[in-house]
Amino acid sequence: MIKAVFLDTHVVVWLFSGLIDKLPERVKQLIESNDICICPIVMLEIEYLKEIGRINYTMDEIITDLQAKIGLLIDDLPFEIVARKATGIAWTRDPFDRLIVASAVARGYPLITKDKSILDNFTSAVWA
Repeated sequence: MIKAVFLDTHVVVWLFSGLIDKLPERVKQLIESNDICICPIVMLEIEYLKEIGRINYTMDEIITDLQAKIGLLIDDLPFEIVARKATGIAWTRDPFDRLIVASAVARGYPLITKDKSILDNFTSAVWA
């Protein structure tokens, strides 16, 4: 049994927005039966998406809501460990993706994402 799963940023936004129908059944089951965690870089990416107008809610609104509703956890792994893991992830230039994947790698947990690049390159990425 998996102890926890990490969520990619878009999954966090979809959960907050109530867009559960976007999630495959397997993903819903993983979310319901495990601790749900994000790395802190997801918080920064959410705020970035707000700043560029892609979403209408702040990071604080989204994270606070999901902490209350689904017990969302923020990973507390030291950044040095995550950064060291990220140096081995050369298949993307996206710093958000790189650090999100590195966090999942460092913890040994799967990452729930629909991102094709992550799914193609990270064996512990989960979608359908």
